[in-house]
Amino acid sequence: MIGVLIASNAVGDGAADNGGDYFAADKAWWYITLLTVGYLISRGLAKAGSRSRDHDPRVDH
Repeated sequence: MIGVLIASNAVGDGAADNGGDYFAADKAWWYITLLTVGYLISRGLAKAGSRSRDHDPRVDH
């Protein structure tokens, strides 16, 4: 996410220097939103696929 913000700040309008911006803030925040959603989904899938195999021998069930 920090890389997206740095890129958004660093990328300008090139040699045109007309005030345009190739990578505007709204596009950067859209990419950050997509990255966050993707991360949350991947973590959810990773946790859903893992099973707890912890067994405490002190607890007798």
